Amino acid sequence: MSDYQINQLPWLADPHQRFVDQHYRGKSSHAHLFNIDKALGGDKLANAAAQTVLCQQLTPVGACGQCKSCLLLAAGNHPDLYIIEPDGNQIKVDQIRQLCQALTQTAQQGGARVAIIVNAERLNLAAANALLKTLEEPGDDVVLILQTNTSAQLLATITSRCQTLNFVEPTKSEIHQWLAAQQLLPAANAEGKIHDVTWCLSVVGGPLALANSLTSQHYQQLLTFRQDWAQSLKTGHLSNSLLKVSEQQIVDALNVLYLYLRQYVLKSNKLKTENTSRQSLNPLVQSKVIELAGRVMTMCHRLETMPSVNAQALCQQYVLAFRQLTHYNVLY
Repeated sequence: MSDYQINQLPWLADPHQRFVDQHYRGKSSHAHLFNIDKALGGDKLANAAAQTVLCQQLTPVGACGQCKSCLLLAAGNHPDLYIIEPDGNQIKVDQIRQLCQALTQTAQQGGARVAIIVNAERLNLAAANALLKTLEEPGDDVVLILQTNTSAQLLATITSRCQTLNFVEPTKSEIHQWLAAQQLLPAANAEGKIHDVTWCLSVVGGPLALANSLTSQHYQQLLTFRQDWAQSLKTGHLSNSLLKVSEQQIVDALNVLYLYLRQYVLKSNKLKTENTSRQSLNPLVQSKVIELAGRVMTMCHRLETMPSVNAQALCQQYVLAFRQLTHYNVLY
């Protein structure tokens, strides 16, 4: 993912300034929860918050960038900053025990000790329980920052002990403007219209991931999946990219199918409200298509832990299920 700085991500400006204000006025908590996806820069905000806490000459707008602590952070070797990331799919109990032990030591720079836990939703049960005591009694000048993509997966006993930083996600329009500023949008077509690349935000996860997709072949692959799903659902046979989708690509392909099915129902509703001569889906079929979309999303989650899958057979299964639900009368 591209290495954007926090000052290049306008949707993080307000939460960053709020964190700085709280710490500058001495109103900050010892434990913070940033429910901000990494694809939105949640880990970058956590790093900036850590720099705020560790800075020896903090200003009203953030870390000074010039003190010894800031220079150590910039070099990536500050001895009083601890960063915990998942080991595989989990953050394990030994990682947290080692962290808690380290936080009991005297700060080498004579100031605060800061721990960042990235993807905190991946704390396994034993690790989460091991963290509770430190969250309750962290010791003097210890600050914990938990970044999570999905706070709903965290134990309530964890979230209740943290101060949650309020955050408002950028709108699609704001993301579109940001991508334009980064010169990442495709050229306008003959009619002067610019293709809306934000359709796949929920697939990639957020604007930073989308920016990365647009600078690689990933975005084009997602677009190809969308086109080929439309053709496959119309004909009943897998088309082009879906005939050779790999195990590594299947989650992306199914996420695109999920979006397509949702959009399919929305288009049907639009036909009904426009009162056109074109036939729309009846409510029962609509509900079944939405149910099928739910099954697709459930499978996406299961595939994250499944050792192997016949990707083509899975895709064909959903094509046939869709056509049976719609009685082979595909609208689009």
